[in-house]
Amino acid sequence: MDYTKIKTLGELKNSGYKSRTIKDELRDNLRSKIAKGENVFEGVWGFENTVIPELERAILSRHNINLLGLRGQAKTRLARLMVNLLDEWIPVVAGSEINDDPLNPVSRYAKELIAEKGDDTPVSWMHRSERFYEKLATPDVTVADLIGDIDPIKAANLKLSYADDRVIHYGMVPRANRSIFVINELPDLQARIQVALFNILQEGDIQIRGFKVRLSLDIQFVFTANPEDYTNRGSIVTPLKDRIGSQILTHYPESVAIARTITEQEARLDNRQSESVYVPSLAKDLLEQVGFEARNSEYIDYKSGVSARMSITAYENLLSTAERRALKNGEQQTTVRLSDFTGIIPAVTGKVELVYEGEQEGAAAVAEHLIGNAVKTLFAEYFPKIEKLERQNDKSPYQEVVDWFFNESSFELTDEATDAEYRKKLDSIIPLKQLQMKYVPDISEEDKYFLKEFILWGLAENNKLSKDRFTQGYEFKDIYGSYISKNL
Repeated sequence: MDYTKIKTLGELKNSGYKSRTIKDELRDNLRSKIAKGENVFEGVWGFENTVIPELERAILSRHNINLLGLRGQAKTRLARLMVNLLDEWIPVVAGSEINDDPLNPVSRYAKELIAEKGDDTPVSWMHRSERFYEKLATPDVTVADLIGDIDPIKAANLKLSYADDRVIHYGMVPRANRSIFVINELPDLQARIQVALFNILQEGDIQIRGFKVRLSLDIQFVFTANPEDYTNRGSIVTPLKDRIGSQILTHYPESVAIARTITEQEARLDNRQSESVYVPSLAKDLLEQVGFEARNSEYIDYKSGVSARMSITAYENLLSTAERRALKNGEQQTTVRLSDFTGIIPAVTGKVELVYEGEQEGAAAVAEHLIGNAVKTLFAEYFPKIEKLERQNDKSPYQEVVDWFFNESSFELTDEATDAEYRKKLDSIIPLKQLQMKYVPDISEEDKYFLKEFILWGLAENNKLSKDRFTQGYEFKDIYGSYISKNL
């Protein structure tokens, strides 16, 4: 039945419509979706066996929820996706500030209107997209912002005394009646403001400025918090934590494959960029590995976390670096190079919190260090491990490449080289092709040159070659020849 055609309270009663609390609504619709095998939290990756089952259990238990995790762990997205579990439309007493249910009114306005008009009381319909409220907790948030306060202008216009509850201006919480209300970064809310939430969470009602107004509100609360906040910026007061039904821990992607999926889904790219810039699969893995290296780096504060947004913005920068080069060279198509990774440094430096040692190194140097570590980690997955100490009689699989550099004075790859120049330079190192064909024979034609450059970087990170940055690109040398030249 299309309930939205109903316009009065009488019609609503005759239709057989039954009201439910928002928690029952979420629970019933989740039960239905689980039974049908539907995915409620579409577009959230890596939580299938951890966070999402716990969140579904909390909803089935009708709990208010606290999502606890470091930044960039999809906490707010999970809360927003809960809207999909709401009924598409719900009836509201027309003109109600707090979305009164016509069959169960709570405000004075709705009760008086129904008493006056009875079954002719006008009914409007509210779509589920309108039933999501969000507030970022900041130290300047007041009780009046959340709960409400006396409105002198309303009192003057209506010619009412301050003793009349009709002069109340409702805050965000009452206006979120029958909705999902999210408070982000809960620990940043001052303790006295958190105390104001006690009654709402436990008894479901509010009291404003001493008025004898008790509104039985119907709200699904979702809080988000960062563990770091418990000690550094603030804390969730114990009685409030006690009133939150379920606390669910979120986490970062546990594999490069999941991280890649998230980045490719979230990156905001121009269609022309996507069509003109080809990104090798290894380049995508390497980009995500930079994030994994950052979360384990001695230079970065692990308590602060490394947001998934770092990989997303770095991916956007990576494509923009290649796109800019193609535009300058007048090329319609290009492929991402490993040297293009210098373009992601601004995306990394703005997303990590450095410890003292990292500050001493400098943010840009730390970013370069992370890229180097990522290359070293993935290099071992494609090619034989390079031991720090090798037996004198054992021939290294990389010896021919190293010998090539020993016989050449230097080898430069410039940032702005055309694709043809770039390929010609890499093709000149014959042993690179032999190494690639031996250990990665099935690589696609489009990815071959990235892999060749990757070998050079990998050998440099493992101290088989010397790699130096100059104004226009990178120079690779035999490590001993480089050492000798530096000391002459």
